[in-house]
Amino acid sequence: MSGHIDPTKEVFAQFRDNDREGPIHMLNLVRLKPRAAYPDGRAASGAEAYAAYGRESQPVFSRLGGKVVWQGAFELMLIGPQQEHWDHVFIAEYPSVAAFVEMIRDPAYREAVKHRQAAVEDSRLIRLKPLPAGGGFGQIPD
Repeated sequence: MSGHIDPTKEVFAQFRDNDREGPIHMLNLVRLKPRAAYPDGRAASGAEAYAAYGRESQPVFSRLGGKVVWQGAFELMLIGPQQEHWDHVFIAEYPSVAAFVEMIRDPAYREAVKHRQAAVEDSRLIRLKPLPAGGGFGQIPD
């Protein structure tokens, strides 16, 4: 079974069309392949290819106001499929939907993302609206 690597055109259109004001947070869960799968057959580990993606996409990410606002190291799946694990877990913040869309369309980013496509076995990319942090569970701040 192949993993989730890229958004479908339909879901990306939904993402783009929901162009509300304000920043967006993108929760990234990334599992890497042991060996990267480059179309040209070059040898690299998934970790090496994903690091190349990070290095090459960073200038575009930063220029558009992106920043990593939280990251953590996966330790244990307490609730959920026990075989599931993630190599990279982080939240990236973008100043707007338009900034994220501009990043995806940037020629330098489009070149860098080839490393991500070679590196990633499976991923989740979840768009979130940042809300004020609260003191408890069960209530979403206004």
